[in-house]
Amino acid sequence: MFANKTPWIVLLVLWMISSTWWHLCKIKQICADNTQPSSSEVTPVESSPVATPTETPPGADGYTIADGNLFRLDFPGNFRFAKSGSNADMNTLGGSLEPLVSYLKANPGRTLSIIGYYSSTETNSSTFTNLGLARAEGMKQYLIQQGIPATSLTIEGIERSIPITAKGDSLEGGLDFAFTGKRVVTPTDTQPAVLTLTAPKTETELAESEKYTSVFEPIDLYFSLGGSNYIKTDATRKFFSEATTYLRAHKDKKLRLTGHTDNSGPDATNMRLSRDRASDVKAKLRQSGISSDQILVEAKGETNPKADNSTLSGRKANRRVTVVVVQ
Repeated sequence: MFANKTPWIVLLVLWMISSTWWHLCKIKQICADNTQPSSSEVTPVESSPVATPTETPPGADGYTIADGNLFRLDFPGNFRFAKSGSNADMNTLGGSLEPLVSYLKANPGRTLSIIGYYSSTETNSSTFTNLGLARAEGMKQYLIQQGIPATSLTIEGIERSIPITAKGDSLEGGLDFAFTGKRVVTPTDTQPAVLTLTAPKTETELAESEKYTSVFEPIDLYFSLGGSNYIKTDATRKFFSEATTYLRAHKDKKLRLTGHTDNSGPDATNMRLSRDRASDVKAKLRQSGISSDQILVEAKGETNPKADNSTLSGRKANRRVTVVVVQ
């Protein structure tokens, strides 16, 4: 009979031991190896949220081009390059370089040094000794097209680490600028030293300003700097959707693509560039189902401007391909 009570006695003893330990160690917290602070010493700590990678806006900290206290141009964004690429994406600047162009024209004695950066992990497929020089040369040629003399521009390539965007598809930055030489312009009360661009006229804005009315009314296509694909908008989508339907039903009708440029560079070069750009559009339209026989390509070069070529905004407006269905 006593043997039958043994398990119960053992359980009772274990319960008493565990209860005593719980009272002393967990409630009174007087056990020697208890490292928890008492309830009066506990400070609630909120758990940190788990970081989730997000897309950082282009040049989240902004980018500034400055010549001492004489000139300052602030951008909300920054330049971007494809990895191992030499052509700058200037749309991510969030503004125009026109004030810089105007400043250099007003100060012909100033020399602008363009510094291109590159990293050791990139592949240099350019004809330059390093990718930084190729990137700087691309910007130099752009400024020459805007009317800056080549003698006022120098280039340099420097190896350094370049930040990668959150998506990992491009490099953030890649260019810097430095000024040397004689200064002409001095800041006055009527001439601010700081120029902050707030409402630039970009290729994207030009594209979005185009309105669709009919396939028989011309619409202009615009392109990002150095890009071969035209900027797609609701108006262009509507136009090509309607044009494709119309041309399939009317095999005797034609779609005309007319390429235009600004007046930078030789006439013959501009004529070739305008034809090449229009031909690029034709190739893409053929993929969408429009017959090659129904697409006409014309080149006007700089002969038919729609805006003043003396301004950067005007030259941007003139670099376009006009498309219309010919009745």
